[in-house]
Amino acid sequence: MDLNNKQPGPIGIFDSGYGGLTILGNIRKRMPEYDYIYLGDNARAPYGTRSFEIVYEFTREAVLKLFEYGCQLVILACNTASAKALRSIQQKDLPRIAPDRRVLGVIRPTVEAIGGITNTGKIGVLGTTGTIQSQSYLLEIKKLYPGYEVFGEACPMWVPLVENNEHQFPGADYFVRQNIDHLMAQDTSIDTVILGCTHYPLLLDKIRKFLPKEVCPVPQGELVAGSLKNYLFRHPDMDIRCTKNATCRFLTTESPQKFSAAASLFLQEKVEVSRIVLE
Repeated sequence: MDLNNKQPGPIGIFDSGYGGLTILGNIRKRMPEYDYIYLGDNARAPYGTRSFEIVYEFTREAVLKLFEYGCQLVILACNTASAKALRSIQQKDLPRIAPDRRVLGVIRPTVEAIGGITNTGKIGVLGTTGTIQSQSYLLEIKKLYPGYEVFGEACPMWVPLVENNEHQFPGADYFVRQNIDHLMAQDTSIDTVILGCTHYPLLLDKIRKFLPKEVCPVPQGELVAGSLKNYLFRHPDMDIRCTKNATCRFLTTESPQKFSAAASLFLQEKVEVSRIVLE
């Protein structure tokens, strides 16, 4: 594999499972002319409770696989991978093995947007155990907005509820309400809540139901899509290395049939999927 090859290729979108499909859907809506490859490492999901070392190892394998498929630009559409692996890949791997390719995450674009949303400067973050423990949102927010306060709440049951298609039913209400109550109990002045996992938009109706009316939930999809479009506008050298035939290909490390059924839930369309192996 020649990682110095600048031949134009699709934009790679990676997630540990299905949640990144909410990011992909928003990116395709905003930028329909581009080509995309979505890779879900469903066989090894979820990443949320895994160690930094394992998340880095798995994410690096996925990024290299997308490079093999010709991607010059890869988006980590996974908060856990963005929190635990992005910096190492950007600082350690890319300069050594693929200095002209780029890997971007979902945390920075989300954080950049909240300055225009909050009035109190009290920010809540709902995320996986791994994302909350990493304190990535806290660190990024403090960099951009030193005066803001950040409060995190890990929601370990939310991803399984979504991936098992239980999120629509009343049984999910208990877990959503419990985690939101825990978050809001930390500070009643919280007025902005980041949905720090790409699965959570599917729970948005329930989240709005249990959040106080004056609190604004912030899904990531539109923010990441807008940030990517802006990035390519500011980096025309990368934009010309992204092909534009309006295609989208799907890869999974698990069962294609299972992935296809779940993808239709996230994207509201039927998709064809191929199975691959990461190593």
